Amino acid sequence: MKTALAALLALAAAAAPAIAAADAAKPTALDPVAERRTMALADELRCLVCQNQTIADSNADLAVDLRREIRAQVAAGRSDAEILDFMTTRYGDFVLYNPPLKATTVALWFGPGALFVIGFVVLYRVLRGRRERIADDRPLSEAERARAEALLAGDSGRDRV
Repeated sequence: MKTALAALLALAAAAAPAIAAADAAKPTALDPVAERRTMALADELRCLVCQNQTIADSNADLAVDLRREIRAQVAAGRSDAEILDFMTTRYGDFVLYNPPLKATTVALWFGPGALFVIGFVVLYRVLRGRRERIADDRPLSEAERARAEALLAGDSGRDRV
């Protein structure tokens, strides 16, 4: 009985920081203006774990931590630009859901379009080559016709030279 109670207390003590962290990332009704600002900023930042969600939408541990960090910076009175600068300095332009156009983000902006164009060109060339091979249908010569008839008849033609 004592060991079960001790195990239960140890489990509760281990879970307390996780519960506190989850509570810290949840929206609070204490300051609705600050919370709206926090969530608006979280909508502008990409979750670095999920990469296809904003940190406002993600439940990843890193997203929870980043929402908590934004909330703390909003409470400290930092402007939106200062908070976004802090995040990009720390995590790079990739953290922005709409990264700025510059030399390091060209692939983010034009990569998908370039891949689409390359794929279209490859598809066009393959289909054109296939069409040209089909259009190159010329009738069989007498020797080719005789060889085809021999193959169809079951004669491999090995005995002929």
